[in-house]
Amino acid sequence: MTIEPPAPADGPKAMSRFERFLTIWVALCIVAGVALGHLFPAAFRAVGSAEIAKVNLPVAVLIWLMIIPMLMKVDFGAMRQVGQHWRGIGVTLFVNWAVKPFSMAALGALFIGYLFRPFLPAGEINSYIAGLILLAAAPCTAMVFVWSNLTRGEPHFTLSQVAVNDAIMVVAFAPIVGLLLGLSAITVPWQTLLLSVGLYIIVPVVLAQALRGLLLGRGGEAALQRVLARIGPLSLTALLATLVLLFGFQGEQILSQPAIIAMLAVPILIQVYFNAGLAYVLNRATGEAHCVAGPSALIGASNFFELAVAAAISLFGFSSGAALATVVGVLIEVPVMLTVVAIVNRSKGWYERGAAVRRVASQCAPAITR
Repeated sequence: MTIEPPAPADGPKAMSRFERFLTIWVALCIVAGVALGHLFPAAFRAVGSAEIAKVNLPVAVLIWLMIIPMLMKVDFGAMRQVGQHWRGIGVTLFVNWAVKPFSMAALGALFIGYLFRPFLPAGEINSYIAGLILLAAAPCTAMVFVWSNLTRGEPHFTLSQVAVNDAIMVVAFAPIVGLLLGLSAITVPWQTLLLSVGLYIIVPVVLAQALRGLLLGRGGEAALQRVLARIGPLSLTALLATLVLLFGFQGEQILSQPAIIAMLAVPILIQVYFNAGLAYVLNRATGEAHCVAGPSALIGASNFFELAVAAAISLFGFSSGAALATVVGVLIEVPVMLTVVAIVNRSKGWYERGAAVRRVASQCAPAITR
């Protein structure tokens, strides 16, 4: 497989036009969902009642359309390359699994459970916190490749880091979510949580890797990239359709208290910049190259919001505060991560003046060929 070198200064072209304007599409879906939910409440209730074992079937289909194309980009064979950038791998794993979920739980308790409590619906406080925990409990899978390209990230590192994170997520997501929900005094529906892990992590990973292997076997990397290019918009379209449904159920509450979105965004914004900064500084202290520290910071900060939305719907329902909190993560993901990209790129000179960075000879590969 060959991965071309990261794009030059015009790197944003690595994102499709559709991806670059994701925040605009999300905002339009909010408006459409609220309007349609107000005009056709019976239709939305019918969709919400189409459940088996607390799993909403229409949404399950949309979630699979979201997640499977993204997981097809992941090459688990890249885990063989973990040792090449062990410092960056170690830093990102520490931030992703030992810091981010717990820092988000703490920020949720501080802002949603305490500071903003008087301004939020009393019955939804715990649900909002649960949604924030779900959002932070799994690292990003697909958009990481975009962020890495925009920072001229080391492609070996990005591939191996995503593969390792996804492998850990299969076994760690449910225990971490269960632990943090329990610490937040939120009832843990373990049966539904484990079902969500099976439906939205294990099954999609297996199907995505089977499809990836089939395409590579029949037509090589070129065939895989052609298919990914075709189904990429389908994945994002499924995400947007899910958001229309979510806001169709949440519309009345949002219209009555629009400040809810802003209040939920505060802990999300803080945790993104905190975790990105922590990963970036730790990589500098350990002597990793800037081409590793950039994607490491971005992987440490971004979230697998598709999984979070799916799990929130399964665990707490369409109209829950948890589902709304995860959607806020979708709303701010692209613009916030682009600011992190800009910070990483503009601080390269400062980063490379670090004593540890100068001492360690860590090279950035221009391409991967195997």
